Amino acid sequence: MPVLRDLAIGQYFAEVQDPRVDRTKDHALLDIIIIAICAVICGADSWVEVEEFGKSKRAWLATILDLPNGTPSHDRFGRVFARIDPQQFQHSFVTWVQALQQVRSDVIAIDGKTHRRSHDRPNGKAALHLVSAWAADNRLVLGQVAVDDTSNEITAIPQLLDLLDLLGCTVTIDALGCQTAIAEQIVERGGQYVLALKGNQPTILAEVQALFTDARAALQPAYGMTTATTIEKDHGRFETRRAFVISDVDALQYLNERQQWAQLRSVALIEAERTVQETTTREQRYYLLSQVLDAATVNHLVRGHWGIENRVHWVLDVTFHEDASRIRTGDAPQNMGVLRHIALNLLRQEPSTGRLKTKRFRAALNDDYLAQVLGR
Repeated sequence: MPVLRDLAIGQYFAEVQDPRVDRTKDHALLDIIIIAICAVICGADSWVEVEEFGKSKRAWLATILDLPNGTPSHDRFGRVFARIDPQQFQHSFVTWVQALQQVRSDVIAIDGKTHRRSHDRPNGKAALHLVSAWAADNRLVLGQVAVDDTSNEITAIPQLLDLLDLLGCTVTIDALGCQTAIAEQIVERGGQYVLALKGNQPTILAEVQALFTDARAALQPAYGMTTATTIEKDHGRFETRRAFVISDVDALQYLNERQQWAQLRSVALIEAERTVQETTTREQRYYLLSQVLDAATVNHLVRGHWGIENRVHWVLDVTFHEDASRIRTGDAPQNMGVLRHIALNLLRQEPSTGRLKTKRFRAALNDDYLAQVLGR
């Protein structure tokens, strides 16, 4: 039996249903999936490049896979991944990640990203938009759900939350996910929330703004308001972030008089002042929380949320060239997104030093290193 089938990554993705009829099954589906994962780890961004990887590494691949009919063509890779059920593929990915985590992450950030070149205008297909979950402590992508063409993130976020184990975790979501139903879902599944509050919830936003204006105008901080400040300097950027948190029971009771927001325990204000060279910008952001937390902790949680932008979305664009990808047939864009997340997780878990771009290049050059990445 091939070595890889004894590893977790082979065990979990072996459950994906083969969409092909029997006469077209010249290559085992698991072999196709494993070759694609290895290729993406090593820098492949298209099915042509995946095929080239398979041909170049055929001798090495034959040591871990059967490959009775050689390696598939790029057309075969494209057709198979266009037809694999993305929900099944996603379920295998989520199950694998849950087994991969050695320690449960305390903070889960959720945010969306559009694959800009995945649209197919002549056939009326919009660009793929995925909502992803990021484990801040473990630096792992936990899962992703595609947003339907006729919908938005409000419908996709609950589907993603249903895939995740939220018990004891704090979920951070940007303003579009600040919905009473989403807050209730998180609490019901044993989690806590930090929800960004903006104009899509105008009534409670106005009340929270007035509460902080009143508290800060007092000679002594009113409503038991706590404060904390952080200062960051990096590459000519100077940023000061001031956090203000109110957890007063009476004030929260007034804000949540109808109990629309499940377990609302605190509200927060983050003031950010950023100076880059000679330009200074200022911003105020408000949040709803299901826990009583001090201002320093809230500052840390809110700052950590943007790890999904910097460590996932930015990396996928810069290192994996996701925004430039023109894969667009069938469900291939969504399934390729899963392949990139698999590669990103494996490379992040591999403990050697170096940037992800360097690790991908090293894996392409060194078969032993590639096996080490897969082995984790």
